[in-house]
Amino acid sequence: MSNRIKINEAEPAAYKAMLAFDSYVEHSSLTTKHKDLIKIRASQINGCAYCIDMHTRDARKAGETEQRIYALNAWRDTPFFDEQERALLALTEEVTLITNKISNETYNNAAALFDHAYLAQIIMAIIIINAWNRIGISTGLEPK
Repeated sequence: MSNRIKINEAEPAAYKAMLAFDSYVEHSSLTTKHKDLIKIRASQINGCAYCIDMHTRDARKAGETEQRIYALNAWRDTPFFDEQERALLALTEEVTLITNKISNETYNNAAALFDHAYLAQIIMAIIIINAWNRIGISTGLEPK
């Protein structure tokens, strides 16, 4: 059990702003499947056990298969993900690992598959889960 601060208690206005940003993404036109893939993959990369646990459970409830969840960290080497999902996962990885930059190939591939609004929503979904991962990790959140 962590004895670190709880952001929602220590800084409720900041937490409320995060929840508003999260609500925007949840109510965007992104499909549930796309949102779930973004959340799980970014959380895997960041090593946020709390978020991995939460979002894999949510994905299962929404109909995601065990096979795809288990293979997500090796998505490039499986036939389980379609062209849009592959573009979304590649962009998720590069935005999450931002110090390596986002390649023109990855960005242009996603831009060719999604309209501007949907692509913007994908990027915002990647940003919010990365922010939640950083809160979870820095405050020591653990799966229940």
